[in-house]
Amino acid sequence: MRVLDKRSPLPSLEYGKPCSCGKRFIDEVFAHMYVIMQEEGDLAPRDPLIAVGSPLIHPGMAMDRPPFLPAKSLLLLSGRVREKAARRIIIEVPEVRGVVKSADYIPGLVSLDPDESPRVYTLLAGCDVRADIYPLATGPLVVYKQQSLIHVEFPRAGYPKLRSVAAHVGTPPVPFFVDACSGPGTLGLAAACLGVPHVILNDAWYASAFWSAFNLNVNHVYMDTGEVHILRTLEDMARQPVVRDPVKIAETSGRQMIEVYQGDLRHLDQVIPRDAHPVAALDIFNKDNKKEVSDLISEWRVRIGGEAFIP
Repeated sequence: MRVLDKRSPLPSLEYGKPCSCGKRFIDEVFAHMYVIMQEEGDLAPRDPLIAVGSPLIHPGMAMDRPPFLPAKSLLLLSGRVREKAARRIIIEVPEVRGVVKSADYIPGLVSLDPDESPRVYTLLAGCDVRADIYPLATGPLVVYKQQSLIHVEFPRAGYPKLRSVAAHVGTPPVPFFVDACSGPGTLGLAAACLGVPHVILNDAWYASAFWSAFNLNVNHVYMDTGEVHILRTLEDMARQPVVRDPVKIAETSGRQMIEVYQGDLRHLDQVIPRDAHPVAALDIFNKDNKKEVSDLISEWRVRIGGEAFIP
């Protein structure tokens, strides 16, 4: 195990091989990628190790120390890597499952205007799908996401958003829960696993809505549902990546009613009955903008009613 200074160049252009157990310390994996990117001209000789990019572990979970990585357990996001080096990394670095060209923006919708072009990252080599695991009393909630299309949100120690959802769901659970900005579905699926009879997951961005539906299917064993019906394909939804009026993407049969929509959260009154009084998680990006948060909650209460909270 060699711990390297991430803010300095690699001391020498060499790296250790994986252990006989098949794992290698993450710093050594980064040393391997650093050597390849220097050989291909993506990094300069004095670039620090951190310039390689950002590691996303698969499956992801809250960690208290840097990991030893098995095969195909790391997705690299990098603004410096080019296609030739990415192809070499996939072939030569066994721990890497995918290499994504990133940029200084969050992938996804730029605005809720359907006519404005969204921004995404580029998969250069390998696979850009990875999973995060969240502990619930009912079992591990597994959330897959396509990282070139969906923003990065790695599980944090203590899982504060899940604790916030559990507190608002309560015991016995509330009758109706809405995850209005669902991303890949973590909060809404957590509410469903905690026994809420009726849950709606919604996102205006097509990839988020699709992966919410996919993850509903992955985790429905923890819910009192029958079959999960996914009504749209990712390819079909990509033709209209941003939607204003809600379109149903998936639904369940069974005692628990779980629905997934793609649409602007401000138009969910089209699918939520006025007397439903749901508990709604509004997990927006700009939580630090107090006026935007206050205006959104006020508008939600006027349009939908019930209780709204920022997790």
